[in-house]
Amino acid sequence: MIEMNTWIKAFRLRTLPLAFSSILMAAFLAYYSGHFQIIILVLSLFTTLFLQVLSNLANDYGDAISGVDGPDRGGPQRSVQSGAITREQMKIAIILCACLAFISGCILIVYVFKDHWLNLLLFLTLGLGAIAAAIKYTMGSNPYGYSGFGDIFVFIFFGLIGVFGGYYLFNRELEIIFLLPAISCGLLSVGVLNVNNIRDISSDRKAGKRSIPVMIGKEKAIIYHGFLIGGSFISAIFFVSILMPSFFGYTFLALIPVFFYHFKAVQTKENSGLDAELKRLAFATLFFVLLLGLGISY
Repeated sequence: MIEMNTWIKAFRLRTLPLAFSSILMAAFLAYYSGHFQIIILVLSLFTTLFLQVLSNLANDYGDAISGVDGPDRGGPQRSVQSGAITREQMKIAIILCACLAFISGCILIVYVFKDHWLNLLLFLTLGLGAIAAAIKYTMGSNPYGYSGFGDIFVFIFFGLIGVFGGYYLFNRELEIIFLLPAISCGLLSVGVLNVNNIRDISSDRKAGKRSIPVMIGKEKAIIYHGFLIGGSFISAIFFVSILMPSFFGYTFLALIPVFFYHFKAVQTKENSGLDAELKRLAFATLFFVLLLGLGISY
């Protein structure tokens, strides 16, 4: 029988700050516009939790099956690759987690759209798409994460759908200006994926995985990383300037030294040393959202 600590390691809970960031941003926007509901936030966080863990488990399984998780990989050893969890056990866990994500998502959308069936069906479709995207990133006959499309999907689901769609759950209306913080969250989320792909560039190239860093090379991937971080700040600055040009709205700028230190580390560290930068950027993104959200809320 597998110990709980082994499963917790496979869940990769350190990725949750990044996953929760878009939902929290949506909640702050809802609070600002006077439509915040705690139960929607809680249900959204649970659904996001299951989706993120599902993605992590599927990624563990898919990379092991494809050979991407080999001895040359720079990151921490994965559960299926190491033999700590068998392939069959991981399959069962993936199915269970997908079911939990589906149930939690259904509870959420039925609560929000119980009197509007068109919206309910739309968000049910989006939810099924999110589950499929979490699984198909590294699993299946043609995983999109191995063809350079991971960045696009991360931007869409962690940015546009996570923030813009998440806000719609609270308000049932869309405000175009809220695309700006959605873009910020999406770009920073892509940044986390980019660091992961820079770290694994050698092993991914050998395994035939065509991530963005593999296709453009490490030096250009680092420049790309700088554009992702810079673009997120520029988008947030435009957002605050349009929404409420006051001092409190710009408190997120206090994190510039943190992001600058992170970027310099990505430039100078060897591939195996970049794992710490994944955690740093994930938590920095969470604090970015918290400061931006609190800044516009008070």
